[in-house]
Amino acid sequence: MEKTLFQKIADREIPAQIVYEDELCVAFRDISPAAPVHVLLVPRKPIPSLAAVEEEDAPLLAHLMLKARDIARAEGIAEGGFRTVLNTGADGGQTVPHLHIHIIGGRSMQWPPG
Repeated sequence: MEKTLFQKIADREIPAQIVYEDELCVAFRDISPAAPVHVLLVPRKPIPSLAAVEEEDAPLLAHLMLKARDIARAEGIAEGGFRTVLNTGADGGQTVPHLHIHIIGGRSMQWPPG
């Protein structure tokens, strides 16, 4: 199976503005931001989408949520509020088949989102 764009970024085969990384995940700035702060957080493990996670991925998902919180704090958007988005499948707006969390903030978010 060919590597996804996000796997290539995580493996440093494609450049990106990385804001955080550890052994389980990588976070980088979105190239087409929807807000002043727009970071994508991806697991290093190639999981196609939230619909494809397994029970064994529960610790990884918890790690991603905690890192999303930490990144929001580091980016200065935690106190005022921010949005986390997981697009799943084509109808959900997912364009890269690799699980990823959008961390978006720095402006007021509207509801419904889209």
